[in-house]
Amino acid sequence: MSGSIHVIKVPDVGEGIAEVELVAWHVQPGDAVVEDQGLADVMTDKANVEIPSPVAGRVIALGGEVGQTLAVGSELIRIERSGDGAPAPGSARAALPPSSVAERVAEPKAPKTPSAPLAPSSPRAAEDRPIASPAVRRRAWELGVDLKDVVPSGTAGRIVHADLDAHVAAHGARPPSRAPGAANAERDEEQAVPVIGLRRRIALQMQESKRRIPHFSYVEEIDVTEIEALRSALNAKWSAERGHLTLLPLLMRATVLAVREFPQINARFDDEAGIVTRHGAVHIGVATQTPNGLVVPVVRHVEAKDLWATASDMARLVEAARAGRATRAELSGSTITISSLGALGGIVSTPVINRPEVAIVAVNRIVERPVWRGGAVVPRRMMNLSSSFDHRVVDGMDAARFVQAMRAVIEGPALLFVE
Repeated sequence: MSGSIHVIKVPDVGEGIAEVELVAWHVQPGDAVVEDQGLADVMTDKANVEIPSPVAGRVIALGGEVGQTLAVGSELIRIERSGDGAPAPGSARAALPPSSVAERVAEPKAPKTPSAPLAPSSPRAAEDRPIASPAVRRRAWELGVDLKDVVPSGTAGRIVHADLDAHVAAHGARPPSRAPGAANAERDEEQAVPVIGLRRRIALQMQESKRRIPHFSYVEEIDVTEIEALRSALNAKWSAERGHLTLLPLLMRATVLAVREFPQINARFDDEAGIVTRHGAVHIGVATQTPNGLVVPVVRHVEAKDLWATASDMARLVEAARAGRATRAELSGSTITISSLGALGGIVSTPVINRPEVAIVAVNRIVERPVWRGGAVVPRRMMNLSSSFDHRVVDGMDAARFVQAMRAVIEGPALLFVE
């Protein structure tokens, strides 16, 4: 006997969101689903959200195509419920305790610790399509791992990043194979890649930033020899107890001290209302590359943190962003942004301002080279800071003085600890 039809609608994810973009389906018509199984991924203006199923049954219709914008409250999917609430016919998984869509959206779950491998008597059926997010699928392809070989530990048999880690640790990884001689063969294939999800959000944000903001950039060369020596000394003494310091937390502290002198830099500009809001709090966005694109997790109240607390928060947020677990709140509200490509930082860059902020600081590559100093040529570690400013509200002189204030702290790192 057929069960009743359950219509799942696009949930209200809060914070005034009126519509979302559909970025991935994890099921297709005819698929059996269990309670709490992931059905689809949708994108708000900041974060990816997974929509779970509140019922067990069989999918009979999908409410949209990948890349389509759906209004909150519109129909997302139709499921024919199992008559008694048990798993749908053909499902090998037991139903899990129901959970509300609102709870799952508001409080995304972290990946669980990988469970023990399934017994040989329970292999994944060859025709079963593994359940995994787009980020996990892409990473598996890059590692050369067939998801059918991975033991899932997520809800309703979902494969998470931790499962990939466990599989690679046990079996190793291999790059995607290529046919012999393929590198020298003529190639005429083309690939049309839809600009959807996070990539579309990034494109729109960059477009609006460049369209609305008259950028100007200022580049300064900075001697980081002393601050790198300080960092090494701090790590030698405290890393086991307090954690390892990279250069970024020290630069973030230098930013805090510089914006005290130039509060117009630590600001957000509402160009429609014509209001610049200067912030006492220093919420620093850290531009972070993820498998799905660039996101900016935010380390809050850096002005009230020491170097190790800043480093710890930054590491936690960056890891969450790369794993796709950062919440919308963790990806919004920055007052100034720092961007660093590490060893790939190049000599100079022209970073795009993270609108509605008015400034961004980019860290370029550190190189050791001969420098004329104190009447002699000596080896020094040198680095450029490439900064961009909103010329509507930041004058060139103030921008230059702000960067010079950062330079003074970086080249005289004792100032990091002077209030």
